[in-house]
Amino acid sequence: MSVLLHISDTHFGTEQAPVMAALLDLAARQRPDLVVLSGDITQRARPAQFRAARAFVDRLGAPVLAIPGNHDIPLLDLRERLTRPYARYAAAFGTDLEPVIAAPEWLVIGVNTTRAWRHRKGDLSIAQIDRVAQLLGAAAAGQLRVVVVHQPLAVTEPRDRPHLLYGHDEAVRVWAEAGADLLLGGHIHLPYTLALHGQARRLWVVQAGTAVSARVRPGVPNSVNIVRWEPAQGRCCRVERWDFMGREQAFVCTLATALQPDREPTGA
Repeated sequence: MSVLLHISDTHFGTEQAPVMAALLDLAARQRPDLVVLSGDITQRARPAQFRAARAFVDRLGAPVLAIPGNHDIPLLDLRERLTRPYARYAAAFGTDLEPVIAAPEWLVIGVNTTRAWRHRKGDLSIAQIDRVAQLLGAAAAGQLRVVVVHQPLAVTEPRDRPHLLYGHDEAVRVWAEAGADLLLGGHIHLPYTLALHGQARRLWVVQAGTAVSARVRPGVPNSVNIVRWEPAQGRCCRVERWDFMGREQAFVCTLATALQPDREPTGA
């Protein structure tokens, strides 16, 4: 079985030491094969915040696939934002803003949905949608096909609709046809697993809350996701939500969703 740890919206600069310690303990116990960090790594894209984030994720004990979020572009330094928007991110997490990790069990595709001229809104270009579709189309049957964005591709609450990615409808349609299984994201600090119906294949949006930041959504604790994939056991995928419980000072599994990814078209 392969294990993916999905964390998001760490917002370093607002991190909480007890929650960080609990997440390190969770990673030590679960021993993930891959960590996916779906953006908003820092609060204000300051070099020290990026260094602290990099040092922390290095302690999680697994390779990391990271993409930037809107908070990872300098907001207050207008010159840096317009001329070198990703320079600080790249110094800590590398120059590849759309990384891909392929292994026998996984195909994980990062997509940069941020734009330097926008503060919050995310965007997907036709070229990005097509690039991801080509990669998905070349995936092997035994690979779980995962696309990682920052802003959500589908939401569960009407008030979150303004945060939807521009181009989300086209992206979901094309990526479903190409064989995507999971669409991971963050941004709105609300964890959920949402089945998307009416597509060429079954696929799911998997959102993570804020992993370690004090900027929690009202009524929603710090949370992360663990994805387990066992292609040899009937191609079973399990998505677990792990919430930080203050009383226990630990992350606890509060919800588990069993998924059955399609490997043949089902029709609309």
